[in-house]
Amino acid sequence: NPETFKKLLLFQEFEDEQGFTDNNQGATTVTIDDPIKSRKQRKATGTAFEEEDNDDKTELLSGQRKSAPFWTFEYYQTLFDVDSHQVKNRIIGSILPWPGKNFVEVYLRSNPDLYGPFWICATLVFAIAVSGNISSFLVHQGQPNFRYVPDFSKVTMAATAIYSYAWLVPLALWGFLTWRNTKITSLVSYSFLQIVCVYGYSLSIYIPAVILWIIPNEGLRWCSIVVALCLSGSVLVLTFWPAIRDDKPRITIAIISTIMILHVLLAVGCKACFFSTYEMHPSKAHNEPSTATNTSSTNPK
Repeated sequence: NPETFKKLLLFQEFEDEQGFTDNNQGATTVTIDDPIKSRKQRKATGTAFEEEDNDDKTELLSGQRKSAPFWTFEYYQTLFDVDSHQVKNRIIGSILPWPGKNFVEVYLRSNPDLYGPFWICATLVFAIAVSGNISSFLVHQGQPNFRYVPDFSKVTMAATAIYSYAWLVPLALWGFLTWRNTKITSLVSYSFLQIVCVYGYSLSIYIPAVILWIIPNEGLRWCSIVVALCLSGSVLVLTFWPAIRDDKPRITIAIISTIMILHVLLAVGCKACFFSTYEMHPSKAHNEPSTATNTSSTNPK
């Protein structure tokens, strides 16, 4: 019927949107918002995202990072979040100390890492073990009945010495400085990770020094030890001096002396254990059996 078809085509205005929705549960509704209102909402949302991005940028530029609990993976992941440019600058700063420049304030700030100290210690361990074996080969070369056998126990010994020094000494120093900071509030305080980072990077100068120890020349070895001790020791003294200079003079002298004595013991101990050139002269080894034979022949039966 044409009249009925026309009635179906007529548009109807629904005064109550809620009532229409209740009567037609299966119907699909489309809402057309005000374009000005939509733009305002999008602008407000974009402003919120921009503020969040600005907060993240400000946090990164200021060197502050949200601390995670130490038992989570994110906590240790941040300690290895460092690029090669920063590691290179920190190594150069530990090899070439400059008076008046604090290693923590100039290179670390509030972003210490364990990536550099870990690999510096690992490289130094293998450098000591390999160089020690090569040095032993050069010393024994030319002796009769000599057969070279690499000594892999040097890797274990070097790893125990280096990693114990790089972790236990900073731990003891951090505990002592924390205790003194409770007594004198004006002292500069360092975190445990900052002290570990300073000690780890200070060992980088020993890697080229250990490679020079391959040469069987005691004068060259002791010269390289003195140079390495002066450079790395200067980094430690310049770094920890602000933390102890306001303390009592005898305590300040005791701390500096302990830091340097332990540093000297590490270098001299590695040289004595892995690069000792004291060997028995071959002629003495040949003369001992003949002397024993002659002595036994002169004894009366």
